[in-house]
Amino acid sequence: MQGSQIHKEIWIDECHKGVRYGMKGRILLNEESEFQRITIIESHRYGKGLLLDGCWMTAEQQEKHYHECLVHPALCGAKAIQRVLVIGGGDGGTARECLMHKELATLDLVEIDPKVVEVCKKYLPSIGGSAWEDPRLKLHISDGVSWVSKCKVNSYDVILVDSSDPSGPAEGLFNETFLRNCRRILNTGGVFAMQSESPESFLQIHLDTVKLLRKVFNYADPLYGSVPMYPSGWWSWTFAAMEGHHYQNPLKKRADAISPQCKIWSEKWQKGAFEAMPAFIERALV
Repeated sequence: MQGSQIHKEIWIDECHKGVRYGMKGRILLNEESEFQRITIIESHRYGKGLLLDGCWMTAEQQEKHYHECLVHPALCGAKAIQRVLVIGGGDGGTARECLMHKELATLDLVEIDPKVVEVCKKYLPSIGGSAWEDPRLKLHISDGVSWVSKCKVNSYDVILVDSSDPSGPAEGLFNETFLRNCRRILNTGGVFAMQSESPESFLQIHLDTVKLLRKVFNYADPLYGSVPMYPSGWWSWTFAAMEGHHYQNPLKKRADAISPQCKIWSEKWQKGAFEAMPAFIERALV
């Protein structure tokens, strides 16, 4: 995507292993930050969207397919949700979904790239919505790996990793040292969750992530859903805990409170999504 293409209507693609995943639209912004290339597009089908280093991150009419699936199994299944940590998530969508839960008292959002927050507030304000003005949200421009290494034991009830693919600034979020620090700072009855890539386009990363979470935490299970704008359209999120599979069992009071506001997530949807593991993945994870 060259500067001469700004504002011209073109096909905008993410290319991965010989396959193109794209949509037609205009490039509104294409800039380099200290960490990555940030592109904002305006598409016919999904509205304004964000790419980082040429990879699709989110779009106005797609973001709920991703954010609801990451947030609500964790926040409806944790014992307490007073203190929540989000690592990444500079578009504000994960924070917005978390703040739907009235029990939540403090949300620390740790984003390494201030330019992502700035650009998303300007071009994608509907994704963060009112989250940016919510007094419970504390934005920290910092490295998530460093952040969790410095936190005290049992600092958070829920930890959500809303990252890009495991390269560039997100690479350190997929390793054992980082995850063990997340376990250390997670409260009893807490839930850890992270996006765990496409089981079709990024199969080995997906399998390695689930296996590593099962090694670090006592329990971990992937949930499968659809984010049509992502490579293959088939995506996953993996949830982990130390005491049991309680992320699979939403607390009814919390679920009832947020379900009417959700486009994708529901108790019924979640049950099916956890059970939707294909046979070849089940065999690979044994």
